[in-house]
Amino acid sequence: MAVVRSTVPAPGPIGALTLGVTTAGLAVVVFGDHPETVERMAARLGEPVVDGDGGPAADQLTEYLAGSRRTFDVPLDWSLTRGWQRQVLQTLYETVRFGSTVTYGELASRSGGQGYTAARGVGSIMGSNPLPVVVPCHRVLGSDSLGGFGGGRATKEWLLALEGVLTPALDFGPG
Repeated sequence: MAVVRSTVPAPGPIGALTLGVTTAGLAVVVFGDHPETVERMAARLGEPVVDGDGGPAADQLTEYLAGSRRTFDVPLDWSLTRGWQRQVLQTLYETVRFGSTVTYGELASRSGGQGYTAARGVGSIMGSNPLPVVVPCHRVLGSDSLGGFGGGRATKEWLLALEGVLTPALDFGPG
């Protein structure tokens, strides 16, 4: 067995997504062209890396980024997550649909946690999400702000605009 590494071109501030797919499913999505991240992930799993096309995961991410897909149905490999992290990420994946958002506190509550500490824990979990975009951490917001995002604020805004949550920023081209 091996981890198949591929890169998907992406519009806007994203530029590219680097994917790692195992026999169980999509295991990692990385913002940018960062093949070394897939190598580190594969080492954690004890698997070699081979370059490939990413199969259905790459196809579905391409469709999503083009605005023609709203849900993902590729198998996910959750093996890079554990315990509370996995519970929160699975709750996010199962309950927060395209075009909707949730606060850190609401997601903590849906996942069985309570209070300020649980909400802060959810923020940390979003920052360590190995499957961004597919497990939509960009849809998790602060109670009074967009909150942080591992892909950067511009990427979070772009993804939320793609889903109709935010108004797209105007681009007047080179000044």
